[in-house]
Amino acid sequence: MAETSWTTRTMQNGNILQIPFRRTHNITLSEPIKKYIETKYDQHPDTFARDLQIIDQLRKDAVNSLEPHSSGLAKLQQYAAQLVYMSGKFPIDIGVDFAWLPSLGYHGNHAHTENNIRFELANVLFNLAAMYSQLALASNRATSDGLKSAAANFCFAAGVLSYLKISIIPELRSAPPEEMDTFTLEGLEALMLAQAQECFWQKAVKDGLKDASIAKLAAKVSDLYSEAGDWALMSNSISSPWIHHMNAKHHHFAAAGQYRAACDCLEKRKYGEEVARLRDSLACVNLALKENSYINRAVQADLNGLRTRVQEDLKRAEKDNDTIYLVPEPHKSELKVLDRASMVSAKVPKEVSHSQEMLGDHGALGRPLFAKLVPYSVHVAASIYVDRRDRLVNQHIIAELEAMTTRIQDLLSSLNLPGSLQALEKPLGLPPSLASHADEVRQANGVHKLHAIVADTDKLKQNVRQMYQDGVDLLRTEAGEDEAARRKFGTERWTRPTAANAVPKVISQVNDIDGYLKQADTSDRLVHDKMRENENLIRLLGGTDRDLEDYVPSSRRATMSAKVERAANTLRATLNEVTRLESRRRKRVDILKTKAKDDDVLPDLLRETSRLERDYPMQPIAAAQFETLFDTRLEKYDADTTEVKTEEAELEALGQRIRQANQAFQSAKQTGDSSTGGGRETALQNLENAYSTYKQILRDLDTGRTFYNSLGGIVSRFRDDCRNFVYTRRTEAQRMEADVSDAMAGLQLQQQNSENLLARKQAQGQAQQQHQQQQQQYRHPQPHHQTYQQTPPQARMMQHEPLQAPMPQRPQQQPPPVTSVQSPVPVPAAPQHTTWQEGMPILFGGQAGASTKANGMSQPVDGRWDPAQGVRFVSR
Repeated sequence: MAETSWTTRTMQNGNILQIPFRRTHNITLSEPIKKYIETKYDQHPDTFARDLQIIDQLRKDAVNSLEPHSSGLAKLQQYAAQLVYMSGKFPIDIGVDFAWLPSLGYHGNHAHTENNIRFELANVLFNLAAMYSQLALASNRATSDGLKSAAANFCFAAGVLSYLKISIIPELRSAPPEEMDTFTLEGLEALMLAQAQECFWQKAVKDGLKDASIAKLAAKVSDLYSEAGDWALMSNSISSPWIHHMNAKHHHFAAAGQYRAACDCLEKRKYGEEVARLRDSLACVNLALKENSYINRAVQADLNGLRTRVQEDLKRAEKDNDTIYLVPEPHKSELKVLDRASMVSAKVPKEVSHSQEMLGDHGALGRPLFAKLVPYSVHVAASIYVDRRDRLVNQHIIAELEAMTTRIQDLLSSLNLPGSLQALEKPLGLPPSLASHADEVRQANGVHKLHAIVADTDKLKQNVRQMYQDGVDLLRTEAGEDEAARRKFGTERWTRPTAANAVPKVISQVNDIDGYLKQADTSDRLVHDKMRENENLIRLLGGTDRDLEDYVPSSRRATMSAKVERAANTLRATLNEVTRLESRRRKRVDILKTKAKDDDVLPDLLRETSRLERDYPMQPIAAAQFETLFDTRLEKYDADTTEVKTEEAELEALGQRIRQANQAFQSAKQTGDSSTGGGRETALQNLENAYSTYKQILRDLDTGRTFYNSLGGIVSRFRDDCRNFVYTRRTEAQRMEADVSDAMAGLQLQQQNSENLLARKQAQGQAQQQHQQQQQQYRHPQPHHQTYQQTPPQARMMQHEPLQAPMPQRPQQQPPPVTSVQSPVPVPAAPQHTTWQEGMPILFGGQAGASTKANGMSQPVDGRWDPAQGVRFVSR
């Protein structure tokens, strides 16, 4: 049919849209990657020198592939596959600022920069979709094979956009860049599918398929263009010419579908329905032509050609039906909705969806780079295991053992032990146990050691606080800048989320770390108070034996009865058991610390990684995949946990025996003459308590130093996260501020133009109103009542005859006398010349109201204006 030639012309002129490439700057990845390997990994970066060269070359080839060619596809696919593989080896913020310029919309000169590997991957995949669309446009669509190739490439472009929307954008960990929001990607995907469906429609027309089949294909094309236009209207990146193009195409193929359905009706002798569908087709074409000012010439030519054909067929169909067939034409609402035949769907290329499986020594996408580098997720998993192991060992085992020692020392102190027993056993000099304790404190440099540890801990705490304050100040500064911009531009224009909504994890760390620091301050104050209270006694323990002997008074030698001696021996044996158990706990703690230190999980992680890579080839490794391994390795500490419970039971029994032995000892002392001086007993007990406090302070200070070292790593990461966030937000704010400023400038210009246009329209309306009032006064002069009554009927009838309106002119200096105009007032001898002013009626000489008397009778005079009589202006 004639539509075939029209379709061929459409394909050759090019009425299909292609996605333009996003552009970037040349940067090198090797240096930041090398630096990161050097600082974060145990492997030397020179081991990966060849891989570093290859990754730079891959990026250079990929970002410079800006011509539609199959080689460009391969370069983009290879680089994208390596980026996916590297995401399992490195963190996404590796230290490279990737800057990309948008290709759609109105801000093509504003680059978007992010330190994010997945941002780079998103842009590469966007260019891959653009490459597929441009390859489709470059296909020879004048042939059936060319149309099939174009349709396949459009489907691949839609598939890449769908993969980008579903799999990449949600993993960015930041706001999607311009042109990659959901509305834009949905609109571009629907556009690619619409153009693919259009290729199948063109092929059907070219191959001469039945009209009914072609109508179904065209109806689906119309639906897809309509869907693309709906998404594009919600996008801020798709320009208005593209939206008008989609709208025109939607109506175009709705008209083409109805036209083919009308041809099918003609073949089936449904003459009335044929007329109705042709009429609807013509209406759709006219709707499409309303976009004539915004669409290119190729689309205009298509629409004009279709309209001409539809008009000719409609004229012929109406004539045949009105003169021959006489079939009633159904209403549009009675027409059956056209069926749809969809031939397209979004197809993700296997080089994108299964890229990791295609990496290998002989893989289609090349060998994986940095394969020998331990994956970053493995290091994360190792850190998770270390944290979990240390928490189990320190909090659930060592802390429990130390708490047992503290409880038994508190019990002895409450019973005044071992001071009361030492005073009885050795009334003169220093008891051996006390001398041993004093020697231990003396060798450790006693109070000076405590102050040195406190000073070191304070430095650690100050550094941690400074890092925390730096991070908080950065967030506070960013919040102030964001609030200032929000006040400047308004919440409707400044639409980005606040920091609390953008990075809730970082914001929550502010309160968490602050809580940790406050809790640590409370613990530090308790330790410092305890040290101040016992500092003099600890200093005394660290002094000379002479100082201790001077502090401990001597007492008289008491006579111990057999009962007292048995009670004292029993108590001494019980106290020796306390010492033995305390020594055993210390050894157990040391062994446990050594066991935890030697617990290297990395070899097992590497073996498990090899197994996962073997079972799931090239799949990125996640830390969560090692949970089973963690549980298995932590089972080795179950025996230690069981021993803690056993130790707890033994300690409870020992405490009960101590109370009983001390009660028997005190009772025996009271029955016999075994009393000692209270001063010596108190002094010995004070020194024993000071020694116990000294050991407890050492443990507390060591715990505090360990705490601040661990917290320092957390706060350092927090500060780095704050720096990266503020940098990203400031870059984003600069771009948004430029966009909003441009938009506001355009809005002000538009508002100014609107105000000027409105003022102009008002002025024109006022001038037109004044002009109409003047015309009304000219058309309907108000003559004097007497003149109108004296006018004969013939003259009044002659007044209604159409006359050529004269132009008002000033009267000449000596106008001819006007004798035929009567007035209720006497006419002066000489005519009064008056300049015409607005509101004056115009009376013509010899007008219809005049009459002459002849033979005593009134004779009518011709009421038409005689130029010879002139014009006279009469004041109201």
